[in-house]
This record gives sequence, structure tokens and C-alpha cells, in this order.
Amino acid sequence: MSRLRLALRIVLAAFATGGAVMPASALGRSLAPPVPVLAPTPPGFVGVDTDGPLLDPASDLNLGRQLDQMVASGVESVRVAFDWAAAQPFKSSAEVPADQATEFTDVGGVPTEFATTDELVGLAAQRGLTLLPTVLYAPRWDARTNRGGLSTPAKTAPYASYLTALVRRYGPHGSFWAMHPGVRKLPVRRWQIWNEPNLSYYWPQPFATRYVALLRAAHTAIRRADPGAKVVLGALTNFAWKSIGQIYRVRGARSLFDIVSVNGFTKTPSGVMLFLRIVRNALIRLGDARRPLLATEVSWPSAQGKSPQHYDFNTTDAGQARNIAAVLPMLGAQRTQLRLIGFYYYTWVGAEKRRAPAFSFAGLLSLQNGRLVAKPALSAFRTGALALEHCRQKAAIASRCARPAS
Repeated sequence: MSRLRLALRIVLAAFATGGAVMPASALGRSLAPPVPVLAPTPPGFVGVDTDGPLLDPASDLNLGRQLDQMVASGVESVRVAFDWAAAQPFKSSAEVPADQATEFTDVGGVPTEFATTDELVGLAAQRGLTLLPTVLYAPRWDARTNRGGLSTPAKTAPYASYLTALVRRYGPHGSFWAMHPGVRKLPVRRWQIWNEPNLSYYWPQPFATRYVALLRAAHTAIRRADPGAKVVLGALTNFAWKSIGQIYRVRGARSLFDIVSVNGFTKTPSGVMLFLRIVRNALIRLGDARRPLLATEVSWPSAQGKSPQHYDFNTTDAGQARNIAAVLPMLGAQRTQLRLIGFYYYTWVGAEKRRAPAFSFAGLLSLQNGRLVAKPALSAFRTGALALEHCRQKAAIASRCARPAS
């Protein structure tokens, strides 16, 4: 989901040595050998991120067909950006051009476009796919300039009001389900509050105080609309274990979310597991050992020799497939000790073209000159995902295991 990232170099602080630096050569031997996965992973454990060409009307990809392929590939949950700026571009109905008036619904005086999110929610529900919406991008009428990055909310109330509208539409008692009785009811119960706020591209730094203010307003809005909903912390990346400490130092912050999420990008699969272990250790040190963890972006762009962004985790098409094949069983085997409740591979499909940003090459599929191509990574992901689920074949609809593994 990121448009810009800082490369995460694998020179990580080892908490057991009081902040001593762990050399990169130690990564492969720093974790205990993974234990066999004795039971299928719980429903919703395996996910993918979706953005870019899949959600771009200009790409002409069929979203329903792509969701079918996700299900067949073992995907059970989809993380997607709910674009607040696109949904509420105008502060009042008086600002809406006359030829666009029918596209908007009045929500507390703010014209709101639901067609885009309606399509996503409906198509995913029909296939038994849960959604994790990441709600971000401030509209110009509530935007605070972030020099060199995305604007952030100037006030917290409008963002909270939009979240209220979303929960009232897609939550357990949502109007969407009443309006579409033929659609399988699969309410959205997890809501992620922004993305990577510890990066200056997504949020002015230092981030913790103002981000927690937004989190507080979001938590109140979500819980009032759906007391059983879970609030997911905006994904932290790079030195995430330090950033989580900055959040916890803000008074009352730890009561404002249910799930910690992180985006860890490393050169090796064992590096991903070490990243997650260090985040878990940080939570233990903060007195929050039982807090669930989501890995919301796990990725290896096959951008080696193709992109001007030279991250150390860039690789080839073959390397991407090898890393995916290696990391999925690790995630399954260590999920209990990490209290890991799910992961999302970034991303389903990327728009690959010459000298594009590195993460344009991260997809399991690639869009090249209008042609959709399955990469070796897709086969590796499908094999690994179905193995985690103890399933030989997934039904195209409703995310059921058509042929359980013997």
C-alpha cells in the first residue's frame, strides 16, 4: 500500500543484549527452528493487499474475476485502502457540481460517495473474503499540509465521522446489507487507522502525539457504531519496535486499539521473522505481551535491475517466488509464539514498466502493457497458502476448501 518507503536494513537491535547490535550474518541462526504446523491456520490468516492497477478503472481489470483467483490461491482476507479524500471530496452539498449530485449520499451534511466501497464490500462478501480497510488520505477541506508527503487530517472529527458512516454502512447492522439482501452478509469488523504513521511520507514527524489524537477519535467513533469491532493500529514499519514505544508513551494510547500491525521488509524470510520477534519483544517489554499482531505487508519486489530504487530486499522473479515459498510456512509455524493473527502479502498485482518504483514489481501478478501475467510468485503463494490451510483446492466462491489435504 505504500507509495514511498525507506529501505529497512537488517541491522536490528537485540533487546536481550541491552541494545547491542545484531550483525546481519546472525539473522539466519537467530530464531529457533520452525516447528511443524500441526493444525490448519485459523480462518482469515492468509491475506493479500490490493491497490494499484486492480483498483484503477483505467486498467480495465475485472475485480470479481481477480477476487475469484485470490480465493482459488488460498487468500482469505483482503487489505484495501478506503480513500477518504475520494469518498468525501466536498465539504458540503453546495460544492458538488450539478452533474455529480446523484453520485453522493448526504452523511451528516457531508456528501459521500459509497459506490467504490460498495463494490469492494459486496464482491468480497460474495466470495467469503473478509476485508481489512485502511482508512486514509485526507480531503482538501480537512487537510493539513505535510511537506514532502501526504496531507493529514487538520481536525480529527471529520475523519471520525467518516468512520462512523463506514461502520453504519458495512458493520453488523449496516445499511449496505439491508439494501442488498441477495449479497452474503459478511460485515467488516476490523478497521485500520491510517498507514505507516512513523514514516514522514504518511505523517509529519514526530508522529506519536497527533497520531494518537486521531486514533482516540477513531476508536470512539468505531466503538459507538459497533461495540464489537476491532481497531487496528496504523501499520508501523522500519524501526517499528521503537515507534510502538513512542505511541505507548502517549497517555492512554494503549487502550485505543486492539491489534498492532507492522510492515516489515527485509532481504530474507528469516529476517521477516526476526522483525516480528523483535516487535513482539517490544510489546512484552511494554507490558502488553498478549496484544495480537498483524503483518500487514510482507513483500519482495522483483525489481532487481528494473527500478531506480535499489532496496536491499529487491530481488528477481525467481527470488521473489523462493522467498514467498520459504516465509509462508515460517509464519504458520511461529504464529502462536508471535501471537500473529494474520499476514498480508503486498501486493496482488503490480503495474510493471521500465524504471517504475520498486514496489510496482511486488505483485504476484504483473500488468505489462495492458496484459496480465502470472509470475512464479503466484504459484509459490498458492502452494504455501493452501498448505497452511490444509487444503488441496479452494472453491472459487465462498472461500471453502473444496478438497481438503489428506
